[in-house]
Amino acid sequence: MSGLTVVLGLVLVVPPLLYAVAMLRFRQAWQQLPALPMLLHSPKQNQAEVSVSVGDIPKISVLIAARNEAGNLPGLLQDLQAQTLPAARFEVIVVDDYSSDTTASLVRQWAEQVSFSLRLLALSDAPGQGTGKKAALEAALAVAQAPWVVCTDADCRVPADWLRLHALAASNPATHLVSAPVRLTGSGWLAQLQALEMAGLVGVGAAGIGQKAPTMCNGANLGYRRSTFTAVGGFAGNSHLASGDDEFLLHKIQQRYPSGVQFLKESNATVSTATQPTIPALLRQRVRWASKWPHYQTTAPQRLAVLVLLTNLALFLGLVSLLLWPALWPWVAGGWLLKLGADVVFLRPVLRLLGRQELLWWLLPLQLLYAPYALAVALAARRGQYQWKGRQVT
Repeated sequence: MSGLTVVLGLVLVVPPLLYAVAMLRFRQAWQQLPALPMLLHSPKQNQAEVSVSVGDIPKISVLIAARNEAGNLPGLLQDLQAQTLPAARFEVIVVDDYSSDTTASLVRQWAEQVSFSLRLLALSDAPGQGTGKKAALEAALAVAQAPWVVCTDADCRVPADWLRLHALAASNPATHLVSAPVRLTGSGWLAQLQALEMAGLVGVGAAGIGQKAPTMCNGANLGYRRSTFTAVGGFAGNSHLASGDDEFLLHKIQQRYPSGVQFLKESNATVSTATQPTIPALLRQRVRWASKWPHYQTTAPQRLAVLVLLTNLALFLGLVSLLLWPALWPWVAGGWLLKLGADVVFLRPVLRLLGRQELLWWLLPLQLLYAPYALAVALAARRGQYQWKGRQVT
């Protein structure tokens, strides 16, 4: 084996090796995430003595930004009506973001039927408020009456114990933000690949929280104190970006309250939402997510994004290099085994929590497609322009 072959082989195998080490550390952090009783645990109490009554948990304001969601909102409102948390313990605020469908009238109709407090706000009634999800959440926060808010999206479905578990987690006065799982649903190969990718994002986000170096969370299932939102400046500094209502806030709160961020590792707290139906729609969504990466003020998510991109490029270039340099095959095979093996080890418990263990079979197809997909998203995100919800975003 020539010296050049060794050098090229190391270039191809080192990124997957570093990735595998990171995934094994994430797996350990995931396993060590506290269960709900430990989230409630105070250093002055024995865990067995922890008991929380309904009167002890904070009331909750559920915030929902909606734009042309008349087709999806009934399912979510029906789920909220079925919550095990008593209706008197929560309110729901839907903010209409300039919808052109019947979103507003639908919410008014449901407000007359449900047992919980349901209010409609319209961004069009607040001149200068702006548009988009951040503006909608700020409008809702301005009128919310509960000390703790839980955010979800209008196209989500939530389990019956969702708010009760969020409220229990929020009952610890040392907790300032709670991230919780999101599961993608749908049929067909494209939906399965998206669901597997999302499971990885959920797991990495949770593990990062466990390591006290959070990288990501999902605004479809997120709770935090209203007072904490104000204390860290809310969306100030990134309000001009259409995306990032969740992760920028996560990073701010982690910096201000290093031990105040928790992950709710409970299957009954998992929110479900549909996958993107087409490849163009998927790319638009992922470009929107990726567009905020250059604006992160913390290094952990940036380092992780670079590592993931380099690893997938190394695997892709390894396959291409075999056409010109067959002697590299042991190095290429080693890189692929490291990457796939680490993903299996890490994803297995995450998929178990989400109830989607069968998605492991899609790991190899996802990996084969991921390098060109990730590169296309990264390049498109650098342009800074994309379409979302019928709007051109710059």
